[in-house]
Amino acid sequence: MGRLDGKRVVITGGAGGIGVAAAKLFVAEGARVMLVDRDEAGLRRAAQDIGASWCVADVSDPAATQSYVAKAAEQLGGIDVALLNAGIEGVVKSIADTPVAAFDQVMAVNVRGVFLGLKEIMPRMKGSGGSIVITSSIAGVRGGPGVAPYIASKHAVIGLMRTAALEGAPDKIRVNTVNPAPIETRMIESLEEQRYPGDPQKARDGWLARIPARRYGTPDEVAKLMLFLASDESSYCSGGTYMIDGAMTA
Repeated sequence: MGRLDGKRVVITGGAGGIGVAAAKLFVAEGARVMLVDRDEAGLRRAAQDIGASWCVADVSDPAATQSYVAKAAEQLGGIDVALLNAGIEGVVKSIADTPVAAFDQVMAVNVRGVFLGLKEIMPRMKGSGGSIVITSSIAGVRGGPGVAPYIASKHAVIGLMRTAALEGAPDKIRVNTVNPAPIETRMIESLEEQRYPGDPQKARDGWLARIPARRYGTPDEVAKLMLFLASDESSYCSGGTYMIDGAMTA
């Protein structure tokens, strides 16, 4: 018997490393899953490999969000779990050097996308309840030079989570964030290269020196935390920020 038997799950950022890892684990635990992403080719490959349905959508667009949520509810027969996981890293520049358009892009995907997902999904969970897991970051609880838009966005989704947890509690809707340290994904590789163009190992060495566990996490490790929060095992967990960071913020 799987820990998510019969659960109907939608995952945004479904073509990325954490999204794919979560989808594989959730399907293995008995869930039916719809993946959502802008990357159609990657989305198609992931869905076929995992045995999930898929929908191409820009999570920052209200009409696209309404569409993917409606499609998920129709194809799955409802929505019990949502992983609002889509996110982008943006540029690595000082605040003074960050273009306004770059700031707006990060906020549109990372914050507006979460807001729109909550806005459309929470009403569909009324009556039956559900679990919503939002991907934040250690950047949601601390600062750091050169990535102001990303840090602002990851702080913001914690505020959205807390508000949604309070609003959802009467309807048995639980909302939490997972907050990873650097994870072995495309995003961290992009940040390393932007930090030290041509010498990304220098950036990695710097991060590893600040992580007591002395390694990056893996998408599978994040997926296992998401599984706990998605499952009924976490039935009294809501409004929480769950760190998965090798003691980096301890």
